[in-house]
Amino acid sequence: MKYFYQARSKEGKIETGTVEASSREAAAFLLQKYNIFVTSIKEQSPSVFRSEIPFLSRVSGKDLAIFSRQLSVMMQARVPVVQSLKSLAAQTKNSGFKEKIVKISQLVEEGQPLSEAFGAYPDVFNVFYTSLIRTGEASGKISESLYYLSEHLEREHDIVSQIKSALIYPAFVICVLGVVLLIVMFFVMPRLMDLIKETTSEPPFFTSLMIGFYAFLMNYGWIILVAFLGLIVFLVYYMTTKEGRKKYDKWSLKAPFFGDFLKKIFLIEFAENISTLIGAGLTINKALQITKDTISNSVYKKIISETEESVSEGQKISSVLLKYPEYAPVFVVQMIQVGEETGTLDKNLMQIVSFYQKEVNRAVATFTALLEPMLIIFLGVVVAFLAVSVISPLYGTLGTL
Repeated sequence: MKYFYQARSKEGKIETGTVEASSREAAAFLLQKYNIFVTSIKEQSPSVFRSEIPFLSRVSGKDLAIFSRQLSVMMQARVPVVQSLKSLAAQTKNSGFKEKIVKISQLVEEGQPLSEAFGAYPDVFNVFYTSLIRTGEASGKISESLYYLSEHLEREHDIVSQIKSALIYPAFVICVLGVVLLIVMFFVMPRLMDLIKETTSEPPFFTSLMIGFYAFLMNYGWIILVAFLGLIVFLVYYMTTKEGRKKYDKWSLKAPFFGDFLKKIFLIEFAENISTLIGAGLTINKALQITKDTISNSVYKKIISETEESVSEGQKISSVLLKYPEYAPVFVVQMIQVGEETGTLDKNLMQIVSFYQKEVNRAVATFTALLEPMLIIFLGVVVAFLAVSVISPLYGTLGTL
């Protein structure tokens, strides 16, 4: 928050200005550090013209990965934490992220540990992030923890980017197709119907289908639109409920092709989180607890919760995962079992991550390679149908002249 202050300098001069701090007391303490003696201080009201668009100020995984890597390098070079944070804030283009970094630097300057300062913004720095920083603080290896985090975030960003790239082309084709259909239905079909009415010729079969479809949309299109919007609202609401989320999570993992792909994604997230946390010095129980909170799928969340309870009772991770061959393949269980027996669990988990990342890359490449020709064929069929429906009656009309 910003505070407006009136104060006297060491030389006795009256000064006014604004300072950012987490509280009024913290603002006064900061000013005293610079030999400024506060006479009055009050919170500055935010400008009515100031507004932030949440979408534009959202911190992406790429932004967070770059921030973590740069902070790691600066701290490894022995640059003070507060100075490092202020430098990174100055070069950050995202206004929302810049403001958060500035406030974090102020919290650290006031005496809070870096992990607690990050924890003040859980929407950006989740439990996984703050736990690794806290471990780095305890071991004196914050720069290494930040390096682990940057590597982890970059791998996550790469996977998300691959999926988005694979969906851009089909989304573009579908949008183009939708525009073409709208143009035909609302601009071409009315003129075509007028032309057919002026002639006594019987319209061809495909043209009759188009005319019937056009008449149906004109009479009942609003009902379809209202029903479609109502279905979307219902699904969005149902997904926000606990029961709806559970059903979706189960269904998504059983869906053809999509389910296997999601399982690989969640296995990568599970293995990488556990490996990174153990490698940073956390216990297996603590690593499982943090991973449980970061996994979004309720099915895997339940499996990890059961694994955490069993491990706290002295069992091994592999013995619990054996009960769920549908969600944890034999390969994963065997790799974890060997890691537990040889004391190389974190390395074996990263081998699992490497294996499934290659599988995900192949799946995305195969999906893209198959989808492009299928969409081209589909688009060609639709365009051919529209062309035949529109051109045939024109030829018939010309033949009657």
